[in-house]
Amino acid sequence: MSGHSKWHQIRRQKGVNDAKRGQLFTRLGRELVVAVREGGGPDPDANFRLRMAIQRAREANMPMDNIDRTIKRASGGGEGMQLEEITYEGYAPGGAAIMVQVMTDNRNRAAAEVRNVFNKNAGNLGEMGCVDWIFEPRGVIEVSLDGRNPDELSLDAIDAGAEDVDPAGPDDTELTIYTEPANLEAARQALEAKKLNILRAESTLVPKTKIELAEKEAMQTLRLIDRLEDLDDVQNVYTNAEIANEFAEKYEG
Repeated sequence: MSGHSKWHQIRRQKGVNDAKRGQLFTRLGRELVVAVREGGGPDPDANFRLRMAIQRAREANMPMDNIDRTIKRASGGGEGMQLEEITYEGYAPGGAAIMVQVMTDNRNRAAAEVRNVFNKNAGNLGEMGCVDWIFEPRGVIEVSLDGRNPDELSLDAIDAGAEDVDPAGPDDTELTIYTEPANLEAARQALEAKKLNILRAESTLVPKTKIELAEKEAMQTLRLIDRLEDLDDVQNVYTNAEIANEFAEKYEG
């Protein structure tokens, strides 16, 4: 799930640890296939989308042999030509926006499964365009503070081409940096050259506005997102829900 709130980090780490390895690798493989097909071929140096997909696969400990085989298979046609990218839009309990990115070889199955999850979890699947205006594509880089001054790191980020930096609170251990998607890789390399510890770098969707949810709606929204992420065809789920840490931690148990 991608919302870039504090609870996102809790859930993201838990998700990586608990995910069924086979399902995770399947999703990563699909991302590699479509990156080759849509991003500009099998050479990661010339294909930014593929470069990012490889990075995510390696972060998830996907073996390089698997990555190489998937790229070769995709560049030869076959599996890569069968996958279709679809985005579904809707609302969570409490009115928060939900964007669901899918890669599937069966549009009808994917649509039925996504609709079923919305219906069974107090959500509302909407029409195309109903919430996409709330989100904008951004590059997001998360850097470990490692005891460094966040203000100094923010200046380093601006020098590296960042557009914006989230203010760091006294208890924060990471700094979140935003770039134009096209500048993501250059900014990442510039920050790495400064010996900073890059925790994550990806092109994503970031909400322009957020909706703060009460406890009941927050719990329902977390459950809805979990169920969507459990679907095999779902690659990413984005929301503009603002969920308090205490609700997220209570949900995680």
